[in-house]
Order: sequence, then C-alpha cells, then structure tokens
Amino acid sequence: MKAFLILADGTIFEGRSIGSQREVISEIVFNTSMTGYLEILTDPSYAGEAVVMTYPIIGNYGICFDDMEDDKPWPDGFIVRELSETPSNFRNECGLSDFLKKHDIPGIQGIDTRALTKILRSQGTMNGMITTNENFDLEEILPRIRAFKAEDVVKKVTCSEKEHFSDGKYKVALMDFGAKRNIARELAKRGCAVTIYPAYTPAEEIMKDAPDGIMLSNGPGDPKDCMPIVHEVKKLFDADIPMFGICLGHQLLALANGADTRKMKWGHRGANHPVKDLETGRVYISTQNHGYVVADKTVPEDVAEMSFRNANDATMEGLHYLGKNVFTVQFHPEACGGPQDTGFLFDKFLNMMEVAKDA
Repeated sequence: MKAFLILADGTIFEGRSIGSQREVISEIVFNTSMTGYLEILTDPSYAGEAVVMTYPIIGNYGICFDDMEDDKPWPDGFIVRELSETPSNFRNECGLSDFLKKHDIPGIQGIDTRALTKILRSQGTMNGMITTNENFDLEEILPRIRAFKAEDVVKKVTCSEKEHFSDGKYKVALMDFGAKRNIARELAKRGCAVTIYPAYTPAEEIMKDAPDGIMLSNGPGDPKDCMPIVHEVKKLFDADIPMFGICLGHQLLALANGADTRKMKWGHRGANHPVKDLETGRVYISTQNHGYVVADKTVPEDVAEMSFRNANDATMEGLHYLGKNVFTVQFHPEACGGPQDTGFLFDKFLNMMEVAKDA
C-alpha cells in the first residue's frame, strides 16, 4: 500500500506503508545508528517523535525481546529506506514489520532517507504526517501539521507506581522520567538495590525511604515542560544525597539550579558522538538521543562546572556540581546497543555512595 510523508514545509515523500496504517502527525527526527533499532524503538525518550533511520536497511536481525528498553515501543512513527522482511539471527523472535503492526506504530519505507535527513539538517527538525490517504488535501493538513506539539510526554511514559527492581547493598532511588531499562540493569549488576519512582513523586516521599543515592533518568520532551518535577529535584539536590543524572535528568537538575536550556536545530541522535572529558582531555564515543541542551554560560559559576563537551559542536555534555556528590551527563553511559566507553560513570556513582555512607 502507498504511504506518504508530508513535512511542515510542504515537501512530500511517497513510499510504502509498514506497520500500522493509521495516520499520525509528529515531530520528525533522525538517528544515525547502524544497529540498535529495537532499543531506539523502545526508548521512552522518543515519545512524541517519529524516527528516521539513516542507515539504509533496517530489521535484518529481527526482534529479540530481551533487548527491549521498555515493555513497548514509544515513537509515533518509523521511517526507513528499506525494511528487511527476512531477518537472520539465532536470537530473532519476531520480524520488525510484525512488531510495528502489533504495537500500532505506523511507518513508511522506500523513500530517500538521505534526502529527508538533509532537509532536517538544513532547515531543522520539523513536524510531519505519515498517511496512507492518497487523496489528502495539502492546504487542509499543513496547518494541522505545523500546529502539532508533543505535550505531557513524561507523564505518558513514566511508571504509574513505585516499583522494586533489584536487591543490593546500596539503595538507589531511580526517578523514572522515561528511564531506559538498562539504567536499572547497570545499577543492579553493581550491587544496588534499585527502586523506581514515578516522575512526579514528591521529594519528601523519596527521602523518607532513605536512599543512598538518587538516579535521574533520561526522558522525552522539552525540560521546561517539567517545572513541577524541577521543584522536587531541587529539594533532592539540597538534601545532599549523592546524585547522578542522565539526559533529561541532566537538564532538569541544571534548571533546578538556575541554568537555562534551549532547543537544538536537529539534536543529537546516534551511536557515534564524541565527547571530551575536560578533566583528562580524553575523548569518548557515546550514544545520544536529545533535542534539547543546557545552554552554555547559563550555569552559575559557583554552582557547577562543565565536565564534558561535545567534540563536534562544542555543546555541553556534562556538569560537575561544586561541593556536592552530584554529577550529570547529556549522553547515555548505559547505552546498548552502542559504545559502552563511559560505563565507568556508574562506578563513579557507586564510589560516591560508598564514601558518603562511610562518612
């Protein structure tokens, strides 16, 4: 069946429908990863977005449910050059096409994703519609496409109640703003007793459980849409509990301490982004997924200092908070699939909890 991707600037791509045939309007973003499409699809940070995969063939190793970052996929749509219908992998449990249909995710294949990505890079991320309606009225739908804005996405992806994930020596409160499952896994394999809390849990409730450390997770959307969460995060920060933040967690803690955030032209989404450790000078390859960033020169100098910088565009990739056992990063040290060069940051967090507990 024919399918169409219609961008907010009026550009139209014609391809073939994959997955669900329902019509959807979303923000169109691109990811440059060559592998890891299942982890991308099940990453809650993609809620409110339709993902373009720049690698030309997707689905060739099928679906392995153990690799999912959440119980279901979160993007509004999925856009590829070619969808493999014959996956080959001894771990394969389901084809990608069937997976998309099962979870009602509409998509399109057979379009020039290179040309699409060049548009998004030159003009910036924009909204678009995926539809199988061949008789669409462009003048009627363009205003609807341009008016779209993802709202309450953190509320949409967070867990509904407190959940105990693992047992261990150190009690970690994982704030679920759209947490990838691998964050909890990385903490658990280091001997942490992980408890997952809904995003809007009051700080007092978390502190009543006396955690040894607090993990602020990744998540979707504009951090400034989460100001009620920011107020609770500031209370946790002031409680002097060791804290580690990733992606949205990094942005929310910066907002809580007087910094500002801004939307990027097209964001960072891929598995090969170089970040420089400003203390050692070493460059690490990282996986990233974000459309917002903490704005340079807005972090109060007496509160925090930059710890990592993006080696491509010099954007802020990490903060170390002065006089506190607190640090945050914009990239994903728990990434899988993707480089695990910065997994040592979980060890750093564990060491902070050990020192604080022995003090």
